[in-house]
Amino acid sequence: MEKKITVLPGDGIGPEVVEATTNILDEVAEQFGHTFTYEYADIGGIALDREGVPLPDKTVETCRESDGVLLGAVGGPKWDENPGHLRPEAGLLGIRKQLELFANLRPVAGHESLNTSSSLKEEVINGVDLMIVRELTGGLYFGEPKERREEGGEEAVVDTLSYKRSEIERIVRRAFDLAKVRKKHVTSVDKANVLESSRLWREIADEVSEDYPDVTLEHMLVDNAAMQLIRDPKQFDVVVTENMFGDILSDEASVLTGSLGMLPSASIGSDSPGLYEPVHGSAPDIAGEGKANPLATIASAGMMLKYSFGMIAEATAIDEAIQQVLSNGFRTGDIAKPGEKILSTDEMTAEVVKALQTAAAKS
Repeated sequence: MEKKITVLPGDGIGPEVVEATTNILDEVAEQFGHTFTYEYADIGGIALDREGVPLPDKTVETCRESDGVLLGAVGGPKWDENPGHLRPEAGLLGIRKQLELFANLRPVAGHESLNTSSSLKEEVINGVDLMIVRELTGGLYFGEPKERREEGGEEAVVDTLSYKRSEIERIVRRAFDLAKVRKKHVTSVDKANVLESSRLWREIADEVSEDYPDVTLEHMLVDNAAMQLIRDPKQFDVVVTENMFGDILSDEASVLTGSLGMLPSASIGSDSPGLYEPVHGSAPDIAGEGKANPLATIASAGMMLKYSFGMIAEATAIDEAIQQVLSNGFRTGDIAKPGEKILSTDEMTAEVVKALQTAAAKS
């Protein structure tokens, strides 16, 4: 099978973790008889420096012509003072919108060998396996008007939280579809006691649930969900929520795995190529130092193999290789305990390659 992958290295540690991941994809391609070709394009701060915009038109076109998109990270202090439309993050929001990637899937699964890396008690996080499904193209991040203006002689600001019924229904339905092949439980997170948008969200979730009689639906206010995610994360299976709530909750969930460097994500739509990226940011403080943890990006590539290419065995091979590397005690700085040997980005990547090769030799 031949697949074309658009690679968007981005900023900070993005190029490092993306390079590590293409090495893993090359190993998978060799073992399973595939051909992966890579087309590179700019997004975020590097695109601002080179093209004057965070998302050049040619980047969008390259992504549309591919089978899947692998992204590193965007952002950094160099561009912090830019106006909103000229910040690196505008490129990330833009590519999601341009490709109509309305569903962000963020799996949070505990690695037993990393339980002690989390600040939470081992009995709380052991066995955690949940999926956060975040609506990605609506809500406060995209609503209009979004502006600063004058009201009554003083500076004011407005952001708009806007959703259409169809936007809510499609993300809720995606969550139920996922729950059907998991533990058959959906937690819909909202703020229905305050927000009209949440009240509509809750109504639609109830309506959709009628089409899935074998899936249990639970409603939970976002403040309670934030607490429950830390207090008792094993109660969750599939969590579905709007854009901003999902952004915050999925980052909070990183404490369950010990580090943001362990969390992958997939952004998918209906007909367009999916976008796969780690949850972590660009970490400019360690960029270029070989300290970045590549595992979240590698796991994101595994999600690409699964969700965009239908390569289930290949995706499983990557997941199992990551588990094996962690079980063998290999650590980057973000997940290492005091006294443990710390591997560089390249060294950790090499260990994943070895794990893939060892598994292939045994099969």
